[in-house]
Amino acid sequence: MGLSKPMLGLITGGTLGLLDGLSGFLEPSLAPRMTSVIMFSMLKGLLAGLAIGLFSERVRSMPWGLSAGMVIAALLSLLVILRAGMGLFWDIMLPGMLLGLLVGFATQKFGRRAEARSR
Repeated sequence: MGLSKPMLGLITGGTLGLLDGLSGFLEPSLAPRMTSVIMFSMLKGLLAGLAIGLFSERVRSMPWGLSAGMVIAALLSLLVILRAGMGLFWDIMLPGMLLGLLVGFATQKFGRRAEARSR
């Protein structure tokens, strides 16, 4: 038995969000804000993962899962960009959209479908 699609989305999104946030250590100008960078990246990954997992549970289509993953993550990335500043647009948007694609793929390919509840 595998993980449910929402749970797999949470785990995958949270892990990728954490890695995305930790990659901020490669940019010296982010040093004073690393706690916020890591926190918001991981939160963005968790929220995106949950939303993508819930979508993947209802719509069982790889193309739709990938597209929804990209759109959901892009919208959440846009919220972070509005807080961080437009100067970091592509630095936040591209990894966010990649996260969405990867989570969309993982939930469609490896997530367990919800089982029908018996009455």
